[in-house]
Amino acid sequence: MNNYKLLTPGPLTTTSTVKAEMLMDRCTWDDDYKAITQKIRSQLLELAGAEADRYTAVLMQGSGTFTVESVLTSTVASQDKVLIVNNGAYGERIVKMAQYIGLRYVEYKLEYDEQPEEEELRAKFQEDIYITHIAMVHCETTTGMLNPLEMVSRLSREYGKTLIIDAMSSFGGMEINVQALGIDYLISSANKCIQGVPGFGFVIARADKLASCEGVSRSLSLDLVDQWKGMDQDGKWRYTSPTHVVAAFSKALDELYEEGGVPARHRRYRNNNRLLRERLARIGIHAYIPEELQSPIITTFLFPDQGFSFQHFYAYIKDRGYVIYPGKLTDVDTFRIGNIGEIYEQDIEQLCQIIEEYMGVMAQ
Repeated sequence: MNNYKLLTPGPLTTTSTVKAEMLMDRCTWDDDYKAITQKIRSQLLELAGAEADRYTAVLMQGSGTFTVESVLTSTVASQDKVLIVNNGAYGERIVKMAQYIGLRYVEYKLEYDEQPEEEELRAKFQEDIYITHIAMVHCETTTGMLNPLEMVSRLSREYGKTLIIDAMSSFGGMEINVQALGIDYLISSANKCIQGVPGFGFVIARADKLASCEGVSRSLSLDLVDQWKGMDQDGKWRYTSPTHVVAAFSKALDELYEEGGVPARHRRYRNNNRLLRERLARIGIHAYIPEELQSPIITTFLFPDQGFSFQHFYAYIKDRGYVIYPGKLTDVDTFRIGNIGEIYEQDIEQLCQIIEEYMGVMAQ
C-alpha cells in the first residue's frame, strides 16, 4: 500500500516516531510495561483536569465502541434508566447498545443537524422521574456536530443525574475539564485526537461512582470495575493487552505535550478546519451544518451537484496521496473530511488544490 495521508476521524495519520514504538515486542507481565500503563493513566487524568483522589483512568481493550459498551454495561444497573441524546450515527449506536444489553432507556431523538435544547431536556427530566443517567456524544462525527457539553453537564448536576460522555473524537483535541464540568464517565480512544493507533479505549471515571457499580456488569470482558481494580493493584490489564498500541499511545501522549498540549493541538485542528471549509465554499462545496455548530474535528460536505460521483472523486484524491471519508447520512448525499492527526496547514492547502483541480476538470 502507498503511504496515504488519512483525512478521517480516526484511525488517522500518525508520526513516524509513534509508529516506531511498535517495532519492539513487550511482555504484559513485565514491570517496565506495567509502568507504561500507569504513566498513561496519570497523563490522561492531567489532560482531563481531574484529581487522582477523585477520578481514575481505566484502559479497555478494543475499539472505542467496546469502551462505550463497557461503561453502559458496567455502570447502568437494572433499576436505572438512561436518557440517550441521539442526533447522529454514534448516538444511534448507543441506543442499539442499550437494546442489546437490556437497559431501561429513553431516547431524545433529534435530526442530524439539530442540537439538544435545554428546555426540552428539562421537560424530559420533569416528565420522567426515573431517569438516572444521561449519555451523549460530544462530537458527533456523522456531521461534525459539536453538542453542547457545558449545558448538558450543568443540567446533569442540577437534576442529580449520572453523566456519560462519549468524547471519542474530541478529547485531546479540545479542552475538556472533566472535574470542573462534573462528568462522571468520559470515554475516548487511542486512535483519535491524541494521535495513537487503534487497539484500546479509555474511561476517565469518578472513582466513587465507579466503585459503587461493582457487580453491575453483564459482561466479563467488558467489566470496567474489575478492569480498574486490576490496574490499580499493579498496573496490569486483566487479559492480553495490545502492547504495541499501548507503547505507541504513550509516545503519542508525550508528543501532545511537546506540541504545547491540548490548546496548541486545538488551534492546529481549528485552523485546518477553517481553511478547509473556506476554500471549498469558494468552489461551491458547502458544509452540511452551519459554522456555529461545527466542531474542529471533521466536516460533512454536501455533494456539489447531481452528477457528482463520490467514488470517482475519492479515487482522484487518493491517487494524489489523500484518503477522505464517505458520508453517513441516509437522506442527503454527503462526504466527510477530517482534519485531525498529523495534518498541517500545508496538507489542507494541497488537498484543496487537488479538489479545485478536480472540480475544474469535471466542469469542462
